[in-house]
Amino acid sequence: MVTLSKGGAYLLNGTEVVEVSEHSEDILKAKLGDKYITKEEAAKNTIAYDILEKHNTSGNMEKLQIKFDKLTSHDITFVGIIQTARASGLEKFPIPYVLTNCHNSLCAVGGTINEDDHMFGLTCAKKYGGVYVPPHQAVIHQFAREMLAGGGKMILGSDSHTRYGALGTMAMGEGGPELVKQLLSQTYDINMPGVIAVYLSGEPVKGVGPQDVALAIIGAVFNNGYVKNKVLEFVGPGVSKLSADFRIGIDVMTTETTCLSSIWATDGNIKDFYDIHGRSEEYKELNPGDVAYYDGVVYVELDKVKPMIAMPFHPSNTYTIEELNANLLDILDDCEKKALVSLDGQVDFTLKDKVRNGKLYVEQGIIAGCAGGGFENICAAADILKGKSIGADEFTLSVYPASTPIYVELARNGRLADLMATGAIVKTAFCGPCFGAGDTPANNAFSIRHSTRNFPNREGSKLQNGQISSVALMDARSIAATAANKGYLTAATDVDAGFTNPRYFFDKTIYENRVFDSKGKADPEVEIKFGPNIKDWPKMVALTDNLVLKVVSEIHDPVTTTDELIPSGETSSYRSNPLGLAEFTLSRKDPAYVGKAKEVQAAEKAREEGNCPAEVLTELKPIMEKIKESYDINKDNVGIGSTIYAVKPGDGSAREQAASCQKVLGGWANIAKEYATKRYRSNLINWGMLPFLFEEDNLPFANGDYIFIPGIKDAVKNKDAVIKAYVVKDELKEFDLKLGELTDDERDIILKGCLINYNRI
Repeated sequence: MVTLSKGGAYLLNGTEVVEVSEHSEDILKAKLGDKYITKEEAAKNTIAYDILEKHNTSGNMEKLQIKFDKLTSHDITFVGIIQTARASGLEKFPIPYVLTNCHNSLCAVGGTINEDDHMFGLTCAKKYGGVYVPPHQAVIHQFAREMLAGGGKMILGSDSHTRYGALGTMAMGEGGPELVKQLLSQTYDINMPGVIAVYLSGEPVKGVGPQDVALAIIGAVFNNGYVKNKVLEFVGPGVSKLSADFRIGIDVMTTETTCLSSIWATDGNIKDFYDIHGRSEEYKELNPGDVAYYDGVVYVELDKVKPMIAMPFHPSNTYTIEELNANLLDILDDCEKKALVSLDGQVDFTLKDKVRNGKLYVEQGIIAGCAGGGFENICAAADILKGKSIGADEFTLSVYPASTPIYVELARNGRLADLMATGAIVKTAFCGPCFGAGDTPANNAFSIRHSTRNFPNREGSKLQNGQISSVALMDARSIAATAANKGYLTAATDVDAGFTNPRYFFDKTIYENRVFDSKGKADPEVEIKFGPNIKDWPKMVALTDNLVLKVVSEIHDPVTTTDELIPSGETSSYRSNPLGLAEFTLSRKDPAYVGKAKEVQAAEKAREEGNCPAEVLTELKPIMEKIKESYDINKDNVGIGSTIYAVKPGDGSAREQAASCQKVLGGWANIAKEYATKRYRSNLINWGMLPFLFEEDNLPFANGDYIFIPGIKDAVKNKDAVIKAYVVKDELKEFDLKLGELTDDERDIILKGCLINYNRI
């Protein structure tokens, strides 16, 4: 189904793979003759290399400085981004910037604050020259597919699922500060990423959908880090067997592999997509060169992919539905054991009570958002369900088309009526079910969803209130089959359905009538509308000569998600209010964190005001006295902050608030064995936090300990590979930290305290 090469490989004429071995050079010379080229030259023949080269401004393809063609954000990120850019001197949007409103669309939490954010966005689009997509019109990524993507282009978005590779657009999801840099005409700086070929062969069998293929890939590559921070390039004869919608459905889920970005070979199916959307000029045929070198190959035999399910609490926790049904109690028991780690035993959690007469019963089905809400997915679900009923028991089914144009076409071709006749509810374009702000199940309920993630609490439960429900990821087709079976888990390949595959017709007037498009013209006279919840970022000080850090949380989970660092769901309404949102930091993982961090922050504030920090936090007195026995420190040359330790933090969302909330509460660093994603590490850096690495298993410190780092300012300036630190107890116990590779600009951002300071000073 999915296998991995052991090393690099050459792709010949887009069809034949030659893996690197002791004989591969001889094989290539025999096959290519006079056309033989070196590995270094062949690496330049990938689609990814060509696009990156055209967008690189550094002149050095090893050290990229990328300028993107377009930007996009949604309504729980664009306020903070624009506020940061305004504080840094923004005058107008230098490139197209689209502000969508698909996350806080309901305006149902916190009074007026969600709609206040929308009005902020509309007025900023007018003032700075952007595009504003009103609530319920489209989810961020569907609008980008329909109206922004272009062959050979690059798009940067402040949502982790910014992936438009199927359309020939290399797109990346990053934290807000990286978009701020683009708004200030700065660059996105990375080393040249590795490129992994995803070699597709065969053709999917009837009933298998894009989520099935995506989950099979995620299950094969997530845990081993095979594609981490690399670009996935989809090639091979199987590509042509997939429709544009099918490719899009696989592509959007590549984020869950931890890759950096994705790109696909394009063909007539993609040209047809652009033609349908009235943007034929944006199509570009993309193919690798005759001989292209890749750092690895993910082989996907499409004809062997079966309906898949990702069990709680991660998209990589994958099984075939056939395998799950055959080993039901054993797999459910394994999931419950994993939940003890994910949930820290805070609530009683069981899945085995979902087994009824030997079958797995689920209470809810959702087909939604950028992954599930596509036209073909919903039509296929409607075909499976036509003439049937979802029943009048616990099971419910909600369907969210990804855009109003899709919704309108479903109404015109009759699929909307077919779905609603079954008892399903069809709702407007909204990302809520994907992050816990819509269709929250009952306590202990089990939801199956064609959406992007199933992290703990992602469906809206709250451990601190004793509430828990869980999500499994599945394809829309198998969700529909389960719905037709009134909630009993069923693979779409086990039902006899006739798929009608209706043609899609895009109505461009829907957007023309409602979307505000400045056409790139800024109007400085427009006054921005600020609701009472929209607050400026607090002042942040520069890095001090020396640093005292208190460890205020210690997390030993194998992976810590951004949802655990700052919860999604109802907290999203506070993302325009840095201080208000910070109150929720680590609330579902370590509820004591906020109070502990604030205690340390109070001492630092006293220091900044010229007072004695130990008078505010008395436990500091013996710490400072012990340090003074060996080092000349005073309140002017030593900063006081907090840090967390996590084994592998930052998986999941691009949200910058996972880092900025720690900073707002006085966090000055993270210490980790490794960082799950580049996105999270970049967020730390852009908020002036030190992304320390401690790669050993046995920690020299524990939660509550103080760490002294002498000469940290000089260490950052001097690019020290190893930084001496000390656990402060009865004596100073030395250990080593590392910062990993940093660009000169990143070092300057850390030294100045944050990206805002970097651009102001």
